[in-house]
Amino acid sequence: MRKLVVLVSGRGSNMQAIASACRTRNWPASIAAVVASRRDAPALAAARGLGLPVQAVDHRDFADRAAFDEALARCLAELAPDLIVLAGFMRILGDAFIERHAGRIVNIHPSLLPAFPGLHTHRQALAAGVAAHGATVHAVTSALDGGPIIAQAVVPVLPGDDEARLAGRVLAAEHRLYPQVLEWLIEGRLRLGAAGLSWRGEPPPRLFGGPGFEPVGPLSGSPGYEAGGPLSSSPGSQPVSPPDGLRGPEPAMPPVGRPAGEPSPPA
Repeated sequence: MRKLVVLVSGRGSNMQAIASACRTRNWPASIAAVVASRRDAPALAAARGLGLPVQAVDHRDFADRAAFDEALARCLAELAPDLIVLAGFMRILGDAFIERHAGRIVNIHPSLLPAFPGLHTHRQALAAGVAAHGATVHAVTSALDGGPIIAQAVVPVLPGDDEARLAGRVLAAEHRLYPQVLEWLIEGRLRLGAAGLSWRGEPPPRLFGGPGFEPVGPLSGSPGYEAGGPLSSSPGSQPVSPPDGLRGPEPAMPPVGRPAGEPSPPA
C-alpha cells in the first residue's frame, strides 16, 4: 500500500480529484494527510469533509524559507510518504528539501511546459496568442517548473476567452491528468529517479485532449507549436495537427472530483 501526502495552499480541487480517484479506482494507496502551507487554506476544510487527516505548516510562522522547509520536512518525516504530491502548493521549495525527498515529489503546473513557467500562466498564454494551452505533470527538481515532464493535457484557447474562462477549462483537464499520472506511479509503471523517468514496459501515451480526454500527438500549426518552437517539446513522436476535439465548441472535460472553475494558480 503506497502512502501519499498531498501539499496544498488554496481550495484543493486537485486534491479532491485525487482523493476521488483513489477511492473509486481502488488504488493500492492511501492519502496519509493533506498538509497546507496556510492554516486558513480552504483545502483543509474540504479534506476534513472527505475524512482525510489534515495538518498545517503555515509559512507565515517562519522567518525564512529554510526554516519553513525544515518544519515541513519534519512533518513529512513523521508521515513517511512514498509520494509527495504538490497540488496547488504555492511555495518554492529549497534545494536541500528537494534533495532530501528526491524521486518522490510531483507537481502539476497550469501550462504546457516548458512554455509559461511561474505564475499567471493563463495571462501569459492569452498574451502570446497561442491556439492551445494546458497542464503539465512533472517530477520536481531544483529547477523551477523544470523537472522531467511526465504527461500533459491540452485544451483549446477559444475566441473570447479571458483568464477565468481559460483557467476553468485547464483546471478541468488537470482533474483528469493528475490522477492518471499518480495511478502510473502507484502501480509501479513509472518510477522517478536521479536519471529521470523510468518506465516499466512500453511508456503509455502522455499527451491527452479532446472531449474524451484521449491520447493525441504533439501539436503543430499554431503559434508556439511549430517545430522547434517554445511549445514543441510535448511528449510524442511526429508532429500532427490538433485533433477535431480541440477545435470548435469548448470540449466537455468533466472533473473527476468536485466542480471546477477556480482560477490560476491551481488548487
